[in-house]
Amino acid sequence: MTIQSKPDLRPANPRFSSGPCAKRPGWSVEALKDAALGRSHRAKLGKSKLEQAVDLTREVLQVPASHRIGIVPASDTGAVEMALWSLLGARGVDMLAWESFGAGWITDVVKQLKLADVRRIEAPYGELPDLSTIDFDRDVVFTWNGTTSGVRVPNADFIPAARSGLTICDATSAAFAQRLDFEKLDVVTFSWQKSLGGEGAHGMLILSPRAVERLETYTPAWPLPKIFRLTKGGKLIEGIFRGETINTPSMLAVEDYLDALNWAKSIGGLDALIGRADANAAVIDRFVQSSAWLDHLAVDPATRSNTSVCLSIVDPQIAALDEAGQAAFAKGLAAMLDKEGVAYDIGHYRDAPPGLRIWCGATVETSDIEALMPWLDWAFAQQKASLQAAA
Repeated sequence: MTIQSKPDLRPANPRFSSGPCAKRPGWSVEALKDAALGRSHRAKLGKSKLEQAVDLTREVLQVPASHRIGIVPASDTGAVEMALWSLLGARGVDMLAWESFGAGWITDVVKQLKLADVRRIEAPYGELPDLSTIDFDRDVVFTWNGTTSGVRVPNADFIPAARSGLTICDATSAAFAQRLDFEKLDVVTFSWQKSLGGEGAHGMLILSPRAVERLETYTPAWPLPKIFRLTKGGKLIEGIFRGETINTPSMLAVEDYLDALNWAKSIGGLDALIGRADANAAVIDRFVQSSAWLDHLAVDPATRSNTSVCLSIVDPQIAALDEAGQAAFAKGLAAMLDKEGVAYDIGHYRDAPPGLRIWCGATVETSDIEALMPWLDWAFAQQKASLQAAA
């Protein structure tokens, strides 16, 4: 095959990682100059910063006043685990999974919590399970956007307003890029390092009044470590949801999150963030539609993510390789783009089918996505030529 010349235009920012994600446009370390460093997070200054983070999260994400918002440790994983260990066990639970993180929550509930009444509702990578089979008289745990598969629920229409169980939603790669229906979601979790490009180690836990009621009326059969405890004496620890964190947060990371939230607010809030992510994903979709070697991993266009866009290599020669060969080809392609400095960290997730994963959240500039597309063709041509030469 003909070897293409390198494209002339390079992305100004080659950071397309799916987490930690790219910083907001124009970010520099100068943005953190007012961080409350060397100060207690319980002092007036530190606490006010944490309260601002909660308040701006509510404003930008359009969280109802009825819902509590807390900053918790251990990123999105910590927030999800707090919800699972504190809330589950009161009734049966339906666990949904169509990618690795949803599957991980199933493992925790079955093997660690050892709940007996668990229904697994699963689908392979690229597809959603049959949402009509969910029983909302039970608790339901699901990811809104499958970070490692690029498959998301299109909306919350499948969740009834009248339900007996709680809906627990891992929304870490959806928040600030997709519209979440908080009236249908009793628990929402996400982390700072995803759609707003913040730093790791801090998670957000959003609770509906129904979730709070469960916490105050139900005591799990297992012990809870301090880091998971959301109640004391049968009452919600309200301070957690006013910026009084369970453990010590990084005030540098808090300042960075505040900077990202203020940027989001300045460009038009949630609508603008969603618009930017949609525009980025649309560039890739147009490229895929005209490509002979690349396709979406997500089968149904209605369920395709606008953040963690996952792509499969469908060229017949590459698709004919065994899984190890396909994975090696995809990794080589991603490594070549990394070496050229045009795309960092766009290889498939380790448990996902071989391919590429390109983050399209709002902190990524559409012009950078556009500049990247010709480089995909160039790298593919290089990799395939090498494969043919070695044959």
